[in-house]
Amino acid sequence: MGYSQITLVGGLFITVLLLAPAVLATDPDPLQDFCVADLDGKAVSVNGHTCKPMSAAGEDFLFSSKLAKAGNTTTPNGSAVTELDVDEWPGVNTLGVSMNRVDFAPGGTNPPHVHPRATEIGLITQGELLVGIIGSLDSGNKLHSRVLRAGETFVIPRGLMHFQFNVGKTEASMVVSFNSQNPGIVFVPLTLFGSNPPIPTAVLSKALRVDGGVVELLKSKFASGS
Repeated sequence: MGYSQITLVGGLFITVLLLAPAVLATDPDPLQDFCVADLDGKAVSVNGHTCKPMSAAGEDFLFSSKLAKAGNTTTPNGSAVTELDVDEWPGVNTLGVSMNRVDFAPGGTNPPHVHPRATEIGLITQGELLVGIIGSLDSGNKLHSRVLRAGETFVIPRGLMHFQFNVGKTEASMVVSFNSQNPGIVFVPLTLFGSNPPIPTAVLSKALRVDGGVVELLKSKFASGS
């Protein structure tokens, strides 16, 4: 191989290295909790919903009025979540976006929870809400919190635990958006004490450093998934 050929090959190699970060691909973000591989399957599938023919889509798939009405806050948490993910709004399929409305009675809470598949951005539309966001162990489990009022906003990075609590004397509400058509939600109290089948009491007693009787009491509060 001559000098010019070596120079050309070397130049191409360097060019490939420089361009590599721009052409690397990764797996898509998951849109469900579990996807057990069918190693013998022949069908083509996607990470989400398949699409309707446009002839069957109708004329209203880009619009929704589901968030126009307040939810019923007579719940154990004193709050109501109106979801507008892909299952409620088929038009957002494959677009990577969705929304929720959350309404709060005075003293109501949206308990500590996590969205495993999305970052959340929210706008307070009524009342006064204490918004709390807890960093991971990497950032010292620090609680970032502030009382927000109508017109103010917050952002919650994907996967971080957070909550909202109505600290005002009147009803409160907020609208939140996600960068996923199916952000998912893991409510911490329900997950710990209302899983099916239950997490063994000995495990929770040791992890939470409380007597087993306390764990059993908490399990009784969430036995029906409330």
